[in-house]
Amino acid sequence: MWPLAIEFLLLFFVGPALFVLARPRISPIPLLWALMAYCLVRMLRDPKFDRARLSDSSGLWLHAPAILFLFAVMTAIGVALMLRYAPRSFLNFPRSNPLFWGLVMVLYPLLSVYPQGIIYRAFLFERYCVLFGAGWGIVLASAAAFAFVHIVFRNFLAVLLTLPAGLLFALRYWQTGSLVASSFEHALYGCAIFTIGLGR
Repeated sequence: MWPLAIEFLLLFFVGPALFVLARPRISPIPLLWALMAYCLVRMLRDPKFDRARLSDSSGLWLHAPAILFLFAVMTAIGVALMLRYAPRSFLNFPRSNPLFWGLVMVLYPLLSVYPQGIIYRAFLFERYCVLFGAGWGIVLASAAAFAFVHIVFRNFLAVLLTLPAGLLFALRYWQTGSLVASSFEHALYGCAIFTIGLGR
């Protein structure tokens, strides 16, 4: 148990903290892909891992109404906050650089969201459920790890704001057993944040 606990802390907390302290002049994205590759290999080599979790979309279709309803409510709140407190930033990205915005809308789910889903949900749930249990413990561990990695942007507020998002995405994965459903929800919120001006 202790080696597994140490591995969890090194991968999800010590690693991001060292990245921040080292201040390397590289994007964290290639490191994300490398970690995703490691996690994917570990899972696929495990005969007990259900590979359908990586591509099964049945959970998405079943829970799509709930996902879309919550997304609509939260986006409306986000738009209202932007119009009230930062109207000049509202829709700044698509208005100032529509081609790049369109590229981000297509590539962000593929190159960032899905790799994060593999790491912080599929792999974390599969490997560390023995540490945290198969219920709320693993959900909270996933949310905490997902939130903490945002410290690489050197903005502690980003960590705090992504904690409820990490909780939502982990709950969705726990509920559906589908990485497609969880990643779809993650992509919706990420693209909305970029679009309305809450994130860069």
